[in-house]
Amino acid sequence: MRKTGDPYLTHCIHTGKILAALVPPTGNRAVDTVVAGILHDIVDDTCQNLHSIEEEFGDEVAKLVAGVSRLSYINQLLRRHRRVNLNPGSLGHEEANKLRVMLLGMVDDPRVVLIKLADRLHNMRTIYALPLPKAQAVAQETLVIWCSLASRLGLWALKAELEDLCFAVLQPQMFLKLRTELASMSMPSSRAGSSRKISARDDFPSLDSSSSTCCHSMPITVTDEATNMKELLEAVVPFDILADRRKRTSYLSNLQKSIHACIQPKVVQEARNALAALVVCEEALEQELIISASYVPGMEVTLSSRLKSLYSIYSKMKRKDVSIDKVYDARALRVVVGDKNGTLHGPAVQCCYSLLATVHKLWPPIDGEFDDYIVNPKPSGYQSLHTAVLGPDNSPLEVQIRTQRMHEYAEHGLAAHWLYKENGNKIPSLSSKDESERDVSRYFSDSEFQNSIEDDSHKYGFLKAGHPVLRVEGSHLLAAVIIRVDEDGRELLVAVSFGLAASEAVADRRSSFQIKRWEAYARLYKKVTDEWWCEPGHGDWCTCLEKYTLCRDGMYHKQDQFGRLLPTFIQVIDFTEQEEFEYWAIMSAISEGKQIETATSRTSSDSVASISTDASINTKVHFLRTMLQWEEQLLCEAGNFRQAKQGGEYYVCRSSITLEEVVIVCWPLGEIMRLRTGSTAADAARRVGSEGRLVLINGLPVLPNTELKDGDVVEVRV
Repeated sequence: MRKTGDPYLTHCIHTGKILAALVPPTGNRAVDTVVAGILHDIVDDTCQNLHSIEEEFGDEVAKLVAGVSRLSYINQLLRRHRRVNLNPGSLGHEEANKLRVMLLGMVDDPRVVLIKLADRLHNMRTIYALPLPKAQAVAQETLVIWCSLASRLGLWALKAELEDLCFAVLQPQMFLKLRTELASMSMPSSRAGSSRKISARDDFPSLDSSSSTCCHSMPITVTDEATNMKELLEAVVPFDILADRRKRTSYLSNLQKSIHACIQPKVVQEARNALAALVVCEEALEQELIISASYVPGMEVTLSSRLKSLYSIYSKMKRKDVSIDKVYDARALRVVVGDKNGTLHGPAVQCCYSLLATVHKLWPPIDGEFDDYIVNPKPSGYQSLHTAVLGPDNSPLEVQIRTQRMHEYAEHGLAAHWLYKENGNKIPSLSSKDESERDVSRYFSDSEFQNSIEDDSHKYGFLKAGHPVLRVEGSHLLAAVIIRVDEDGRELLVAVSFGLAASEAVADRRSSFQIKRWEAYARLYKKVTDEWWCEPGHGDWCTCLEKYTLCRDGMYHKQDQFGRLLPTFIQVIDFTEQEEFEYWAIMSAISEGKQIETATSRTSSDSVASISTDASINTKVHFLRTMLQWEEQLLCEAGNFRQAKQGGEYYVCRSSITLEEVVIVCWPLGEIMRLRTGSTAADAARRVGSEGRLVLINGLPVLPNTELKDGDVVEVRV
C-alpha cells in the first residue's frame, strides 16, 4: 500500500498512463516504454531481478528498467549532500565520475528519462500523503532538477504540470491568489465594457529589484497541511487533458458533477471555470474557421487549447514586474494546419498566414503582441505564429498557428525523437546551433512589450538597405528586400519580387539551400539599384517598389498612393550570426560580380549539420550536449551552489569539481568517447587507431594540435 492508502500498483499503472500520453500510439519502442514504466520499481522494491524481467518482457524492457533504477543515484546524491553539512564544491571525484557515466548512458536511449519524469510526475500528484517538510523538500528538488531536465528535453507540457504541482506545495497562498485572478478574468463580470482592459490587482505583492527570478530562491510557505495541499494539487490540470478533446470533455463533466454535489473545493471550481471559459473561445474560433473554409481549401485544420501554468505566470510577473493583466499568454489556442506528413509544407505555411488574418478579423489584436517564429525560428528551432487578441470575454488570449510538421517538433521534444523515428513520422532535424538556450519556453515570446512607435523603431534599428524581408498578403508570401530606410526606421521602401514565392523558403529556413535563397535576395537588390528605381511604384512586370510604415501593432504595413495603411505587411528576417555573415558576403559578391562559393567559404565551427544529413546522429550530439549542461546544474546543486548578487548583476558560484575530461562523439557510428581535458585532434585519431590521418571536427578539417571541446563531433578520414 502507498501512504495515500491506495494499492502500490496504482502508482505503476498511472506511470504507464502518463507515458502512453507522451509516446506514439503504435510501435514496439513506444510499447516497450510503457511496459518499462509499469515495471520501473520492480528491481528496487520487490524480490524480482532484471533477469526475470528480461525473460518475461524482453531485453529492451529490462535495459530500460535498469536505466531507471540507476537514475535513482541522482536523488541519493543530492539528498545525501543536503543532509550532511558539506562545503560548496565538495562532491568527490568518484561520485562525479559515476554521475557522468550514468548520464552518458542515457544518451543512447532517452526513454529512460521519460520514464523517470513520468514516475516523478505521479509522485508529485500524490505528494500530499507525505509530511509537509518532506513534501516541500521533494517539491524543491523536483523544481530545481527534474523540471529543468524536462525543459531541456522539450517536454514542455509535462514540465508545466510539474512546476504547478511544486508551486502548490511551496507557495500555496500565491498559488491560490493567481488561480482566483485567472478565473476572474473569464467571469461574466469581467466582460463589462467592450474596450475595457483588465485592471491589475492592488493586493498583488510588490516586487522589489532584489527579487530573484531563479526558481531556487522560491520562498516556502507553511499552510494547513494534507487537506489543503490535496485540494491545491487537484486544481492543477493534468498535462494531457488539454491535448485530447475527449479527455477534456470528460474531465470538465466530472468536475461539474462534483461541484453540483458540493464536494469540490473552491480552488478546483476556479480551475474548472478557467478551463471552461477557454473552451468557449476554442468553439468560437472553430465556428469561424468553418464559416471561413474558403481561406483554407483542402487543408485539414485542428484546434486545441491550453492554460499557461501558474508558476510560469508567477515567474513572468516577477521577471517583468507586471500584473497578471499584462500576461497576455495566460490562455492560448493552438491552430495546427495539416501538411500531409510534410509533402504540403509550403502550402501549409501559406495557410498559417491566411488563418492569422481570419483570427484578426474575429478578435481585435493587441498592439505589439505579434511574433513570427516561422520566419524567425527560436534558437531551439521552434516555429509558429503567435498573436495576442482580446477574446470573446474581452480578456487577453494568445493564438498560436503552425503546421503539423512544426507542431510535432514542438510537442514531442528531443527525447521522443527515437520513438517517432521508428514509426516513420517526420520530425525536423535539430538546428545545428549548440543550444545553451534550450530552456527558453517554446510556447510564448518573452520579448519586451512594445508600447510605442518609438520603442518599435528602436527594435528595428539594425535595419539597412539590402536586408531581406517577407511580404505577407493573406496567404501570399513573397520575397522582398529593403531599398531605403527613412524617418529613423519608421518608414521603409521595399522591393517586392512577384516571381519569387517564399513559402518553401520560410518553411525550411535553416535548410542547406538557404545560400541559394540569399543569392536570390541579393540579385533582387542589385537589379533595383542597377535600374535606379527609388520611389514607390517603380519597377517592372515582376518587381515593384512599395512603401511600408511602422504602425501601433509593431508591424510595417503597406501604404498606398493616398497614404492609407493596408493589411499587407512585411516580416523582417532576423539573422543568426552565421546567416548574417553568409548573407552580406553573398551581397558583396553579387555586387562585385564574384563567385558565390569564394564569398561563403567560411563556416561556423560549431555547425554539425554540414557533416551529414543523418538526423539521428545530429540529435544524439544535441542530446549529449544537453545532458552535459544538465550535469553541470546537478553538480551545482550537489555542491550547495547559490545565486549571489554583486554590482547589480547575478552570478553563479561555480564549483571546483571537475573530471578533467572532455566527451566527444565519433563519426559516423556515434560512439561516445571520453578523453583528458586538453586532448587534441591527434589524440582522438590515436585513440581510434588511425594516427596521422586527416581529422575533421564538426565537419571541418583541423590541425592535429586543435584542442577538443565537450560535445565535438570528430571524424577520422581513413
